[in-house]
Amino acid sequence: MAVGILLITHPGVGSALLETATRLLGRLPLEARAFEVEFDADLAALLPRASAALKTVMGEEGALLLTDVYGASPARLAHQLVRIAEPCRRVAGLSLPMLLRVMNYGEQPLDELARTAANGGRNGVVVDDA
Repeated sequence: MAVGILLITHPGVGSALLETATRLLGRLPLEARAFEVEFDADLAALLPRASAALKTVMGEEGALLLTDVYGASPARLAHQLVRIAEPCRRVAGLSLPMLLRVMNYGEQPLDELARTAANGGRNGVVVDDA
């Protein structure tokens, strides 16, 4: 598998999304793992564990880090990882539509998959006036 996926989220978010995606797809076509950051976590202390988690999913073409809220602690930790590990890309705003889109287009190279993730998140938001 070319690109690995690491979900860096608040507690319970990443694991629930991976579990749901697995149930919907049967199996995940890309190596994926959730790394959940406690609300009062010391990011400097977590960095070695997060780096180890990233290594477990790092694919031949790198890793895509998906995080739930831009600017929050999980996103800041993901930013630190992108700076020390390459090739990596970070996309914030994680949602189930985003994750499913990534899994359905897993053959894409890293940069394209990052754009696909962002598009999946945007396109998964629908105002239903019915």
